[in-house]
Amino acid sequence: MARNKITIVGAGNVGATTAHIAATRQLGNIVLIDIVEGLAEGKALDIAEAAPVQLYDCDVVGTLDWEKTADSDIVIITSGLPRKPGMSRDDLLAKNAGIVVNVSEKAAKHSPDSVVIVVCNPLDAMVYAAAKTTGFARNRIIGMAGALDSARFSAFIAAELGVSVEEIKCVLMGGHGDDMVPLPRFTSVSGIPLTELLDEDKIAELIERTRKGGIEVVNLLGYSAYYAPAAGAARMAEAILKDKKTVMSCCAYCDSEYGVGGYFVGVPVILGKNGVEKVITLDLNKSERAQLEKSVNHVKQLAAKVDQLL
Repeated sequence: MARNKITIVGAGNVGATTAHIAATRQLGNIVLIDIVEGLAEGKALDIAEAAPVQLYDCDVVGTLDWEKTADSDIVIITSGLPRKPGMSRDDLLAKNAGIVVNVSEKAAKHSPDSVVIVVCNPLDAMVYAAAKTTGFARNRIIGMAGALDSARFSAFIAAELGVSVEEIKCVLMGGHGDDMVPLPRFTSVSGIPLTELLDEDKIAELIERTRKGGIEVVNLLGYSAYYAPAAGAARMAEAILKDKKTVMSCCAYCDSEYGVGGYFVGVPVILGKNGVEKVITLDLNKSERAQLEKSVNHVKQLAAKVDQLL
């Protein structure tokens, strides 16, 4: 049986860590590609040399050559400038849009049947740019945001309650930014609604920390997070490659859903072999709808800026 093939674009912290996680989970053969000579090759070799210790069995190669990525099942785009202290995700739009357009063209040419997972910021706008560039069916273009933001929310809840992170299931919607919409009403701890376990003020505090989760790491490290984003991307790839029908929050195309009107935003979805197999529509209350509308409007403004650049 032929192994799955995964191309990871960008061999920086996020890309290399994604490659390592994908290798340890034996999701398939991995091609790590970058424009910096020696970077992808060196990190791929390092990951391959860890295989006898960690006991994973897959090919991991690094390259500058897009021909070696041909016929990939999954393409994960991590390339782009990372945030630094004082920068918002939106500050990266112009430069990263150019990068995403360039690599999306190459991905579409060499792997026309792939599912594309976008990781770079500003996330929702970069997913929009990749979709316009590739021309792929909208279910095959997905953004890794909800997976990361949900993980952060879950980690903070687990620490607050003193419970295992495995017990927490949360739903998070909207754009990947300071106006993202964690939904405590749909978040549970071993089936118990979060609202039964924490008071309103504490939940609001955890939501605010989740919204600022990225910049909290940037301010501590001096550059963007990479372990958690890589874990989110790898989990999405695993759900697709193994056709797991995983329910999780992702940046996905919505038209009539939630009245979005044709943009990529964070929503709960079912991920399987076809990418986004279903957008799950929740019955939001008035406050939740208002928060989501505000976040979606911000995504639309970023998409309009992408349109001006393309």
